[in-house]
Amino acid sequence: MTPAEINTKWKELQARIAEDFDSDTPDIKVMLFLIGVQELGQGPRKFGKRQKEELMHIATCRLFSLMGFYELEGLDQDGWPHWKLVKQIPNYTLLEQELVLKSLIIEYFENM
Repeated sequence: MTPAEINTKWKELQARIAEDFDSDTPDIKVMLFLIGVQELGQGPRKFGKRQKEELMHIATCRLFSLMGFYELEGLDQDGWPHWKLVKQIPNYTLLEQELVLKSLIIEYFENM
């Protein structure tokens, strides 16, 4: 996808998620949190600040697994997934990083 296509699809996804959750337009952090909750698979509930950060990390690992950078090691005793880095992630510029994350988030939601 070109950057223009990514941004168009991103806006469409943001609008769909905002409508589904009857909320404001979600940014990347909110999308990562939603993916993390989905990947945890324990349903919606209250999470502490540290848990929210961990959920966003889970989402990032899950998304970058689509590109072969991470693979799932397994679940811990509380059912939280743990990932291992299997291939070094390139040093993307901030703009590249944002575009890559947006495209991976779009792909994730398209395949749900």
